[in-house]
Amino acid sequence: MSPHEHGGSHPRRGQGGGPGRSGSGRPGSGRPGSGERGSGERGSDERRDARGRQRGAARVEGRGQRSAQVPSQRARTADVARATAYDVLRAVDEGDSYANLVLPPLLRERGVRGRDAAFATELTYGTLRLRGRYDAVVEQAAGREVTRIDPPVLDLLRLGAHQLLGMRVPAHAAVSQTVGLARERVGAGASQFVNAVLRAVARDELDAWLTLIGDAADPQESDAVARLAVTQSHPEWVVRALREALVGDGRAPDDVADLLAADNAAPRVALVARPGLVTPEELREQAGAEAVPGRVSPVAVLPGGGDPAGVDAVRTGRAGVQDEGSQLVALALAAAPLDGRDERWLDLCAGPGGKAALLAALAAQRGARLVANEVQPHRARLVEQSLRAVATSAVEAVRTGDGREVGATEPGAYDRVMVDAPCTGLGALRRRPESRWRRTPADLVGLAALQRELLGSALRAVRPGGVVAYVTCSPHLAETRLVVTDAVRAAAKVGIVVETLDARAVARDVAAGPLDLVGDRLDLQLWPHVHGTDAMHLTLLRRR
Repeated sequence: MSPHEHGGSHPRRGQGGGPGRSGSGRPGSGRPGSGERGSGERGSDERRDARGRQRGAARVEGRGQRSAQVPSQRARTADVARATAYDVLRAVDEGDSYANLVLPPLLRERGVRGRDAAFATELTYGTLRLRGRYDAVVEQAAGREVTRIDPPVLDLLRLGAHQLLGMRVPAHAAVSQTVGLARERVGAGASQFVNAVLRAVARDELDAWLTLIGDAADPQESDAVARLAVTQSHPEWVVRALREALVGDGRAPDDVADLLAADNAAPRVALVARPGLVTPEELREQAGAEAVPGRVSPVAVLPGGGDPAGVDAVRTGRAGVQDEGSQLVALALAAAPLDGRDERWLDLCAGPGGKAALLAALAAQRGARLVANEVQPHRARLVEQSLRAVATSAVEAVRTGDGREVGATEPGAYDRVMVDAPCTGLGALRRRPESRWRRTPADLVGLAALQRELLGSALRAVRPGGVVAYVTCSPHLAETRLVVTDAVRAAAKVGIVVETLDARAVARDVAAGPLDLVGDRLDLQLWPHVHGTDAMHLTLLRRR
């Protein structure tokens, strides 16, 4: 068995009189049954005492600590899967890199395949998603704030905590292998600190830790958002914004707990069968026996596993990897009712090219042409790569330019316009786990201004009777409804009048099956916990 033993069961730690288990099931007592009341409740003083005992039991300074394991049991070096995950975490922290861009080439370079690659992938993404939760656990186990722990050591502790609390890794393997990695990368002294902290973490199970860190975040148990932020590993401002977006969509505020949990789950890969190039049935056959049709998009295929790049249609560009929500909003733009001709389409912010490729394939079937505009040259090259299998007659141009200027240089030139605006990405946190830790409320100011300018440009670029799709991969109200309201009002001041189409009705017409939508709004908001997609927003506007 490989050193990470990822096929083993997750033992129930701390039972049978082991250290750190109190009779109440909370971490930190060290004496079975201590402090337990007949009602099962604890007073605030007892909570503080329990936390203090936990900290005292695990307080370590990184020097002079000795592992309880005999030397022959300690891992001297780390296995390649854990080492790869650690290197990705360091690249994300030190270089503002994105894990989805760093991990795949690193796995190939090091020859990590099969179960080891799957282990490294889950370890990397799971640790990044749940970083906030594990930082709170580490603070309790180490008895110090994480800001006082060197970042390389902290990343090791996060990796170890995820193996112990988030994966089916036996405690002895999780601790031993992470300590071996620490010894190899940060030295013997720091590895002793890592060993002591992870042994403290291993004393209890996830539920007990969630109770403890929730109590630490909200001692009065009066602020549900504060507790959710730490236990579900999202910045507090993000939790509040998502709850407001849910309410704005007609859903219950308490749904935010399910949404956060969905953000913390690994998303299933979705493939898109580009119309006219490959059928969904053909793509399912290529993707393997376990592949199934999409739940939301009629051209989606959900493979059972494996590397999508190994699917022939994906390799040749006849299919692609694309979230079902992203597929649905592109299909909705193509299906939206317009007045007059339907010959020239524009993707205003086309990089990296997923929506552009789907739109171009649809345009080819209708005799229309697509212009794909992208402001960044390297992303424009990705668009060209995505369009390589589409008939050249359907692609008028892939060009590099500022989308904010298109409306002025080409007024009324297009029949359909896609504005997939740059945004915070709060709707795709399950795919870009590091984004939740990088974004701040201040980002909304600049992004919302850019979004308004892009939508305003699109409303000038579309002809009367034509349709604009405003799309974001964020449900934040400041990036969705407020942007649309401001842009429509600004357009009216220069004589451009638009009407809002029923995006929900259009989406229902093209969807693979029923869509769970509530309320009576005209815009469309998808949700990971409801639809299994990224939280895509769509507003359809037709110029009069």
